[in-house]
Amino acid sequence: METRLTHATPRQRALVPVLVFLGMVVAVISSLGAPLVPRIAQADHVSLADAQWSLTIVMLVGAVATPTVGRLGDGPRRRAAMLGSAAVVLVGSLLAALPLGFAFLLVGRALQGAGLALVPLAIATARDSLPAERSRPAVAMLSITTVAGVGLGYPLTGLITQLFGIHGGFWFGALISAVALVAAAIVLPPSGHLPPRRLDGLGALLLGAALGALLLALSEGQSWGWGSARLLGLLAVAVALLALWSTHELRCAHPLVDLRTLRNRTVLTANVTGLIAGAGMYLLMSLVTRFAQTPTGAGYGFGASVTITGLILLPFSITSVAASKLAPVLARHTSTRFVLPVGCVVSLASLAAFGFARTGLWELFLAMGIAGLGVGCTFAVMPGLIVNSVPAHETGSAISFNQVLRYVGYAIGSALSAVVLQAHTAAGHALPSDAGYTLAALLGCAVFVVAIVVTVVLPRRGGTGEATAAGPAPSTPRPTGAELKHR
Repeated sequence: METRLTHATPRQRALVPVLVFLGMVVAVISSLGAPLVPRIAQADHVSLADAQWSLTIVMLVGAVATPTVGRLGDGPRRRAAMLGSAAVVLVGSLLAALPLGFAFLLVGRALQGAGLALVPLAIATARDSLPAERSRPAVAMLSITTVAGVGLGYPLTGLITQLFGIHGGFWFGALISAVALVAAAIVLPPSGHLPPRRLDGLGALLLGAALGALLLALSEGQSWGWGSARLLGLLAVAVALLALWSTHELRCAHPLVDLRTLRNRTVLTANVTGLIAGAGMYLLMSLVTRFAQTPTGAGYGFGASVTITGLILLPFSITSVAASKLAPVLARHTSTRFVLPVGCVVSLASLAAFGFARTGLWELFLAMGIAGLGVGCTFAVMPGLIVNSVPAHETGSAISFNQVLRYVGYAIGSALSAVVLQAHTAAGHALPSDAGYTLAALLGCAVFVVAIVVTVVLPRRGGTGEATAAGPAPSTPRPTGAELKHR
């Protein structure tokens, strides 16, 4: 491996840029629906609640597809799984772009959701195809593409929609997904040498149904009512299915997700932190975008356009990318056990900044820039911790599970913002009070306090992986499945 990459061909040197581009494309496309929801409702003559499904369905399909595709990508079908997922995204982009009506738009957006499974496979490819000194920064960069791409997707979508209409935004998604597919087909290395892995069909079905029920309940809570029998029943179904799935996975010889790896405190810390930090991040993004677009007549807000609102998120993307470069360096000079909570502290500061200083538009830009630094640090080190703590043949599945927990966190954060703001909306009024935003921001601070406690208390003292924050150490042997079971 080392000799082959010392004299790397242009195709091999292009691997990391193409993997990063693939991740960014997926993130940008997945975020396309958010700024367009009001215009989709108007153009396709549907309610705002129905139009919201153009965003919700992407997350639902992505959460269901990610663990299954991740397991497929742990064997000789990795390249085929990646190219197949990219092709599905392209087909979905074309369906969404064509003026065929709202039903076809939803189908297209659902197909685009399959692309959310690509980032874990990209990380697994980087681990297997690169020497350690190159895989560490590559894994760190790939781990934040999903969040950095959101910050890029919003302003791009707003600008393109303003110039070319709703379908112009989706045509842009089709164009970049086509470029990504061609680039991936040229550059992705063969994976036929990887040992075959069985797919746990029943596990995939149970987890997919459980995640679908959970995310559907979280996304529809505001319209159904958080105390409604329908929502509580759906949550009960989700919990029951998750319990069945966990029992099945622990008994299965070839599980979809090897839950025994959670006995490793490093893996457990990364996954719990991903869930909590994802909730805190999306809580802030939901608050900032809604606050910015609130008409000034409400006594607060800036009446910002979709384009301006998107630009507010741009510092988040820029600083998260910068943090992904900084975090591995910082971890090498300190430890991962230092970087992970520090990222959460910085994220907490961003919510505090929004909670107490939002009278000027520049303060929203500042809050999102701070958030990017915090989230970038946290998300940059998490996949490296997992990569260095699981067997090589479990990389795709383990990273996919972490990604799914982030998606669940995003949905929880969005739901939390909706619940708090709804509770501070007076009867007969359409907009919440300004105090509701302050309370929601304080709730976000509390979320990150929990994350900080988790990152400090949960890891085993003298735990593993400190020296390799963003990837495996050059000479560190990776544990086998049997070793993990005895940790």
